[in-house]
Amino acid sequence: MSEPHVRTEGSPPFSVLLPVYAGDRSDWLRRAFASITEEQELPPNEVLLVRDGPVPEDLEQTITELRQNSVVPVQYVPLPRNLRLAGALREGLGHCSYELVARADADDICFPDRFARQIPAMADYDLLGSAMVEFTDEADVSPARTDGGRAARSRPETPKEIRAYAAFHNPFNHPSIVFRKSAVLSAGGYQNMPLMEDYWLFVRMIANGARVGNLSEALVAYRVGEQLFERRGGLRALRSDLRFQRRTHALGITTRSQYLRNLLLRAGYRLAPGRVRAWGYDRFVASNEDTSRPAGEQE
Repeated sequence: MSEPHVRTEGSPPFSVLLPVYAGDRSDWLRRAFASITEEQELPPNEVLLVRDGPVPEDLEQTITELRQNSVVPVQYVPLPRNLRLAGALREGLGHCSYELVARADADDICFPDRFARQIPAMADYDLLGSAMVEFTDEADVSPARTDGGRAARSRPETPKEIRAYAAFHNPFNHPSIVFRKSAVLSAGGYQNMPLMEDYWLFVRMIANGARVGNLSEALVAYRVGEQLFERRGGLRALRSDLRFQRRTHALGITTRSQYLRNLLLRAGYRLAPGRVRAWGYDRFVASNEDTSRPAGEQE
């Protein structure tokens, strides 16, 4: 077992909320877990690992080994049945010991300075994200924070810009966020909104007056592949998107014209073939589109 890193004097304590489900890969989970614990300049005070329902034997064994060998304490919440992402995050958040909570996914990689950059900055925020880079091959993830020369995926940084951007796209890269637990609960917590749970939480926090921001640095490497775009399409995704647009409009995030515009464009996006979605996303809106990984992966 590696020796625990020394925490920066005076840095506030925080939890990392990490959901795992049956579709996750053991090798990717190992890499993601190392990136949020032993590799961090400022390691968390705990990892809240939520197992969203039964998982294959090899993944359960990996979870056991990570818990036993972790350089930071791990709270393990094994849910007896799959609750999908919103339910798993809701359960996990209830077990987090600290007011500051960072989100992480079981297949992404955090850069070593992620928490050292974000946690001190949380003195001024209730919700803080960062830029990120995409990767398909882990060999491309380097301190240079590029994927084969690809620029970092940025998000608007000021509250005014974030509020305006939220009318059309997710203003946060969800694997990069840190939030105040009290601010999330005040906005209603994680709620069921298939494929868009994170985005739905963020717009409710904005409407509720949360202090929001994004850092310009890429602090997370986000794993992508062709299947990502397949999962983003179909009637189920369209129904969820229409529901989200109606509720966001009711919150006052969008005007009527913006609402109608979103319905038209989202319908075309969700119903297009996966290859067309991937091509259009990469060709036209790669730096502006919603990058939230669909929560439907956790089924």
